[in-house]
Amino acid sequence: MSLQSLPMIMTWSRVALIPIFLILYYLPFEDARLWAGLAFMIAAITDWFDGYLARKLGSASKLGAFLDPVADKLIVAAALIVVAAEYHNNLLVILSAIIIIMREIAVSALREWMAENNARDVVAVSGLGKIKTASQLAALTWLLYGGELWGVNWGALGFPMLYFAAILTLVTWVQYTKAALPELIRSANSK
Repeated sequence: MSLQSLPMIMTWSRVALIPIFLILYYLPFEDARLWAGLAFMIAAITDWFDGYLARKLGSASKLGAFLDPVADKLIVAAALIVVAAEYHNNLLVILSAIIIIMREIAVSALREWMAENNARDVVAVSGLGKIKTASQLAALTWLLYGGELWGVNWGALGFPMLYFAAILTLVTWVQYTKAALPELIRSANSK
């Protein structure tokens, strides 16, 4: 394994961590949720680190650029489904999960469409999009763990953070759609 291949390995490890955190979450032992939250947290850290490393090492590739957001969406969707199932009586959790999953699919499709029309930069990840991602990853880590550690009830902190992420999800969804609208209108009118 070369240092150049490390970012791609990290991306694939994020996909491999999906069944691991799911199994850990549902295992019948006392610290299962702590370990599930840690596995998800490791995946969240690799989300940031693999892209940084790929740019730093000059090993960015088209395959990596394609797989990285796919891996992100898969692990976030899996965690959102688990959290929504766990807190199925909480309407705000359910709505947050639905909004986040819908936006991820819609913005991925929008980015794909824009890339096919040589306008991918129009819907490049924004600073607010990065804050949204960080807040949803933190919220999901805390909600997956759901317990108390170092005198802090992480599960209780996860709820407002998830709602904050859902609000940012809506805001960024509108931003990306608005930015792409001229290209979408132009494409619709050229047919």
